Amino acid sequence: MTEIAPGISADSKVRFGKPAIRGTRVPVDTVVARVAAGVEIKKVAEEYAITEADVYNALHYAALRLAEEQVWVTA
Repeated sequence: MTEIAPGISADSKVRFGKPAIRGTRVPVDTVVARVAAGVEIKKVAEEYAITEADVYNALHYAALRLAEEQVWVTA
């Protein structure tokens, strides 16, 4: 398992290599989607048996990936 960001790891043998909360099988995209849906951070942490810091790490990782993304707009 390789840590790819603080608190975030990826392992080809776990969830097909999708970024997950370190030491768990909880995918980053699942955590981010729950927060985006309006679920409180504390509740998300409870639902997935992770810490609130883990939720913030997932959000931070997602923000970093979005900052790197290039979007091509065509008219």
